[in-house]
This record gives sequence, structure tokens and C-alpha cells, in this order.
Amino acid sequence: MKNKIIRYTRCIVFVLLVMVLGIFTEAYSQDSGRDDVLFQVSTIDALLEGVYDGDVTFGELGRHGDFGIGTFNRLDGEMICLDGEFYKIRVDGKVYSVPNEEKTPFAVITDFSADSTLKVNNIEGFKLLEERLNPLISSKNIFYAIRIDGKFEYVKTRSVPGQSEPYQPLASVVKEQALFEFEDVRGTIVGFWCPSYVKGINVPGYHLHFILEDRSSGGHLLECKISDATVKIDDTFSFYMVLPEEKEFLSADLSSNKENALKKVEKE
Repeated sequence: MKNKIIRYTRCIVFVLLVMVLGIFTEAYSQDSGRDDVLFQVSTIDALLEGVYDGDVTFGELGRHGDFGIGTFNRLDGEMICLDGEFYKIRVDGKVYSVPNEEKTPFAVITDFSADSTLKVNNIEGFKLLEERLNPLISSKNIFYAIRIDGKFEYVKTRSVPGQSEPYQPLASVVKEQALFEFEDVRGTIVGFWCPSYVKGINVPGYHLHFILEDRSSGGHLLECKISDATVKIDDTFSFYMVLPEEKEFLSADLSSNKENALKKVEKE
């Protein structure tokens, strides 16, 4: 009888242990899952101020998502992450592969999973594209990852050259930007819409890059006319940011309002 009680007690303890482990495993899975998490390296104001060296490698960045945009140490080109592959569009307009050990001073990445889809055609400009996308931004208080695949009548992009220390503010660097124009091409727009309350941290509103379907060129998107394309949007409810440990970031003055500088860098 005593042995039966011991076996019964052990059985109850085992079942309870399995239940507890199951609860912790589920909680860990939810916390560590990358879905609906926007992972960001540094802040946009730090980039505007000239903090062009970071300490996060692309090998590490790739563990946080398969879709995103950003730049490289020394600001050497525009970055696109699409379907888990990183691409560098340099000032010569060409696309280069990105080694895992290369680092980024600013990047935004997520695991892309579309929550809404929209077919668009005959979009005669960036502003009109924003108007078509705005109804899909159902809440102004969360983040959205945006992917647009299709045929483009016209696209205008830019990239910036690599810099040497002492670094100049980004508004000065973009005066040296190279512009690229494409007509009747297929490609993909990659980027994000961010809420207004992230001013200083990220770019409020739309921040988009572009890459050709054959992955031969692209850049930071300045203008576009869309013939026919599919828009996919991923609603993103979580935000996680890591800050550089470099002394340039730690000593940078990020207290001033850089809204005008951001406008020049992103739109003009």
C-alpha cells in the first residue's frame, strides 16, 4: 500500500512538473518570438548628428528578422533586407553582398508576415502612393512594415558615399548623394510607416527603399510611378531598440529638434 502511495505521489509531481514546464515554455516562446516585433539599431537623430559607426553586426541583425532597411558603418550606402538577404546599394548604384561581420549604425528589421494586401495601379507619384496606403494604416499608434512588388513606370532613388572622420552631419553628406532613375522596371519597395511619437528615434510616417527585381540596383526611394503592383502590410505591435556603446554615440548631443534636417535628408 505504501509503495502504491509513493508511486501515485510521484505521478502527481511529474504531471505538475510537466504542466509548469509547459507554461514556462509557452511564455518563453511568446516572449522570444520575432513576429510583430520591430527591432531597431540606434536612433535616427544619432544618424543625423553624424554617428556613423555602430557595434551591431549584420550576422546579429539577421537573427531579428528577414525584412528591413538601414545603412552601414561610415554611412557607406543604403541597406535593404528582403527575404532574409541583406543588400548594399553603394554610391555607384550597384548592389553588393553584405558580410556577416560588417556593422550597422542604424537599421530597422522585422519578420515580415502580411496582415493586409492591396492591388494598386496607375499611381502617378510618391504622394499619391501615400494616399493609397493611408487607409491601410488603421491605427496611428503602431508600426507597419510595407512591401510593394510590381512594375514601375518610373523610380528615383539615391545613395550616399562612405565618409571619413571627422564625420559631417547627414544633411551635409546628402549634398554628395548620387541619384538613380529607372524607367519601366520591376522591383520591390521595402520600408516602414512609424507613428509620430517616435520623432527623434525613427522616421515618422513613411521611410522606404527600393531594389530592382534582378537585385542590380536601387537605393533610398525619393519618387515613383507605379504601373501595377501588390502592396503587403504587416501590422507590428512591439518595438525593441539597442543603442550603440561607441563613445561617439554616448557623447552625442541629441537634445535639439532635428525635424528640418530630417526632412532634407529623407524627402528632398
